[in-house]
Amino acid sequence: MTMTSTNQAAANGRRALPIGLIGLGIMGGEMAEALLRSGHPVIGFDPDPQAAARLARAGGQVAAGAEQVARAAEVVIVSLATSPALMATVQALASAREPHTAGRQVVVETSTLPLADKEAAEAICEAAGIVLLDCPISGTAARMKDRAWTVYCSGPSDAIREVKALLQVFTDNVPDVGEFGNGTRMKFAANHLVAIYNVACAESMTLVRKLGLDPQQVLDLFGPSAVIGTGVMRLRSPFMIARDYLPATMKVEVWQKDMQVIGDMAKAVDCPTPLFSACVPLYTAAMAQGLAQHDTASVHEVLGQMAGLPPRDAA
Repeated sequence: MTMTSTNQAAANGRRALPIGLIGLGIMGGEMAEALLRSGHPVIGFDPDPQAAARLARAGGQVAAGAEQVARAAEVVIVSLATSPALMATVQALASAREPHTAGRQVVVETSTLPLADKEAAEAICEAAGIVLLDCPISGTAARMKDRAWTVYCSGPSDAIREVKALLQVFTDNVPDVGEFGNGTRMKFAANHLVAIYNVACAESMTLVRKLGLDPQQVLDLFGPSAVIGTGVMRLRSPFMIARDYLPATMKVEVWQKDMQVIGDMAKAVDCPTPLFSACVPLYTAAMAQGLAQHDTASVHEVLGQMAGLPPRDAA
């Protein structure tokens, strides 16, 4: 059943097939709740009991495993933190695929992972008659409420068209960026900038404090500027002003994975990244300072310590 026929089924009063969602963490949990609010039934799986309980509270169906999701849904969204989790998931989806199954299953892979691992996952899916789309997301869970996500869709264009209305539940920014893998390449380029912007903002806020200026006044003046204001500045500066980095929009320990993947890809294509490389030790230092579960804006604390600013508790 395609998205169009799913909507028609709902309009005719028949029970629509659920949308599958595997990985119900920060991003996946937000997507599940948005789908439920928009009227789509959702069946989801996550090995974390708390994540599963969140789906149940929102009105979704909790599956016992990825295989159950695969058998219940013809469109499955995947949001995972690691490559081993992706490989285990696509193997489960493939094993659940019945021989001679009518219709095709489309899997929308939204994670930020090495391209080689996504290509290996695509091969497994293709052998099982499953269409895998590479559709990583730029934006944090908090930004979805503002419809500020961009979903970089790559893969067969007909399959992208089939799921576009579904993805527009989250955002209007759902571009088709071409062949499978281009979505991941686009996300790497975006996160490369985010890594630098975040550190630049933290450095600027440190200078502001050393100059004796009011950080909130600086954000009020700079944030809306068409020249120096950025989405990263507007999102992360409030953390830095409050010097409180919980709850995280992006955890430092998760961001470390993205940094590694981007750095490896840049090396693979012989691209120098001096600014990006200069940021790496600051995120590593945040980890060493016990900020792994905190927002990446916490690199402001690393720079503040270097600048001799009072510790957070003293401040």
